[in-house]
Amino acid sequence: MTGPVLEVRGLSKRFGGLVATDMVDLTVEPGEIHALIGPNGAGKTTLIAQLFGELRPDAGEIALQGRPINGLPTHARVSRGLARSFQVTCLLPDYTVLENVLVALQVSEGHSFRFFRNVHRDAGLVDRSVDLLSEAGLANRAEVPVANLSHGERKQLELVVALSTKPRLLLLDEPMAGLGHAESRQMIEVLGGLKGRTSILLVEHDMDAVFALADRISVLVYGRIIATGNPEEIRNNPDVRAAYLGEGDELC
Repeated sequence: MTGPVLEVRGLSKRFGGLVATDMVDLTVEPGEIHALIGPNGAGKTTLIAQLFGELRPDAGEIALQGRPINGLPTHARVSRGLARSFQVTCLLPDYTVLENVLVALQVSEGHSFRFFRNVHRDAGLVDRSVDLLSEAGLANRAEVPVANLSHGERKQLELVVALSTKPRLLLLDEPMAGLGHAESRQMIEVLGGLKGRTSILLVEHDMDAVFALADRISVLVYGRIIATGNPEEIRNNPDVRAAYLGEGDELC
């Protein structure tokens, strides 16, 4: 397929008198990491929620691989190849790391949960799960219950769970939130390894991560995208500096 993986045109959402999304145009190209940045309250998470089908836009069009998805519920968008990670991790805390990935693979392949007790006997599923965990640096934590993981490890596992569905587009909502320096570097390394393989829309406040990872960056302020460009263009854009950080400040 040629053309964008994601194409958004004129997307708008209001909550009473508050304009949360204001005629947003956005594209994500195949294999691209496209970062979405902006100050708190800019509407980034609201935009992601509309893309994932959790909020219905008031106007505009959303297309995934050239096919409109506006009217589809979340589960149908997932079946079309959309996946998401959240600011707060959504995992099964009483299961091990490996079991969380096995469950995700089962769901993505349409298996019933009643077969979960036998899933460890499926060598193919286990091998694929271990491979995914190895890519994220979690293979040595496979038998650890999720409840015993650090915050950073849970973030990494949630990414693995999202990737287990082989998404055409991965929506990442602040994957660096709450991570320490070493955990952030690990997450940047894992995400960098996905560049060119998985299309990603990355919502993130950590500018070091954004400029290390992004092929393109869009800046959202009060629900409207004020600039889109490569990292150097965004770094040197005076309107972005004024709106995002304050006049005279520098993006790192």
